[in-house]
Amino acid sequence: MGTLTGKNALITGTSQGIGASVAEALIERGCNVCLHYFSSEERPKQLKKLAEDQGYRALCLQADLTREAEVINLVEQAAAFFGSFDVLVNNSGSLVERRAVGEIDLAFWEKVIALNMTSMMWVTKYLLPQLNTTEGSSIVNVSSLAGRKGGHTGSLVYSMAKGAVLTWTRHLSNELGPRNIRVNAVAPGFIEGTRFHETFTTRESAQKTISGIPLGRSGRPDDVARAVAFLASEYDGFITGATLDINGGVYCM
Repeated sequence: MGTLTGKNALITGTSQGIGASVAEALIERGCNVCLHYFSSEERPKQLKKLAEDQGYRALCLQADLTREAEVINLVEQAAAFFGSFDVLVNNSGSLVERRAVGEIDLAFWEKVIALNMTSMMWVTKYLLPQLNTTEGSSIVNVSSLAGRKGGHTGSLVYSMAKGAVLTWTRHLSNELGPRNIRVNAVAPGFIEGTRFHETFTTRESAQKTISGIPLGRSGRPDDVARAVAFLASEYDGFITGATLDINGGVYCM
């Protein structure tokens, strides 16, 4: 496993939850960080200070990742500041709202896909020329247990998009492997302390879900962050095309 000290990482969606925890974990391991956010800049600014206080370089950048022009601008600013990158963590995404199949219209369908899949494509495409192919780079895509099992009622489009992230990961690992770029994914299960579950999961539903987890507890953002940090550090390793399931034993491959 390679060291992350001095490596440059771009993490999308660092305003809260998993993205913020991943950024903090990478900072703790010595990374310089580019902290993307869409709406709230409070947590990214805190993370920027954390990095700088430890002597690392950090930059906060706002962008709507579903808009190609904004992604191009973000990557240009990031590249001007950092030069090249060693790690990309594609974390941004959202359920948007729960809708059964009969309630899905084209606008909703396209919005969920744009947030969870198209955004990942734009960021990966435009950052690709900046990834370190000499020493090797790591891309880590954040999927979901919903992409494995199909998700709970009302999460059809989200689950489909997160399943597509896993296929995207497998294909890219083959396409980019010859360029010394490894591509892996994580599929978190029930992770509390995130805006996702604060918005879309009732306490009653949460307790029911936890009762079915073999480890007897919900996950935490740092459970996911540790796994992402491991895969990020495998820029010189032999792991690619893999999905690491982080769900307390609910789903086992």
